[in-house]
Amino acid sequence: MSRTYTGGCACGAIRYDVSGDPIVMVDCQCRQCQRASGVGHTSNMTFRAAEVKLTGDASTWETTGDGGTTKSSGFCPTCGSPVYMTFPDMPDIFIVRPASLDDPASYRPNIVTWTAAAQPWDRVDPALPTWRTAETNWTLQRMTAGITARAWKC
Repeated sequence: MSRTYTGGCACGAIRYDVSGDPIVMVDCQCRQCQRASGVGHTSNMTFRAAEVKLTGDASTWETTGDGGTTKSSGFCPTCGSPVYMTFPDMPDIFIVRPASLDDPASYRPNIVTWTAAAQPWDRVDPALPTWRTAETNWTLQRMTAGITARAWKC
C-alpha cells in the first residue's frame, strides 16, 4: 500500500505531498553531487511526477551532470534549502531531497551510484549494491520499472 510523503524547505515557503512510494532511493557520489551537497554524496528519492503536489515558488539552478544529463535543482529563494530535482528531458520523474522530508527517517537507500568518483572519507552503507558510472545497470533498470536509465547518468 502506498503512503504519503510530505516535506518542504526549512522556512515552509515550499511544500510538497507525494502520494506514492519511491521508485528508487539513491546515494550518488558523482563530483557534481559532491559539490551540490558540500559533502561526499547526495541522497535522492525518485517518485513519479504525477504523484507530486508542489506548492510555493522555488528558484532553480540548471546543471549538466557527469554523464551529460541536464538537471534542475529546486531550492527555496528565502531560506536556501534544497528541496527537489527534476530532469527537463524526463518530466515523468520528480526527485526529493530526503532531508526536506517531514520524516527523513523514511529514506532508505537502495543503491549507491557513481562510486568511481567517491571520496575515501565518504562512508556509505557497504551492503548496498553499487554502480561505478553511468553505464547501463540492469538491477537499477528493474528498480526504476519503466523510468528511463538516462535519469541515472547524473
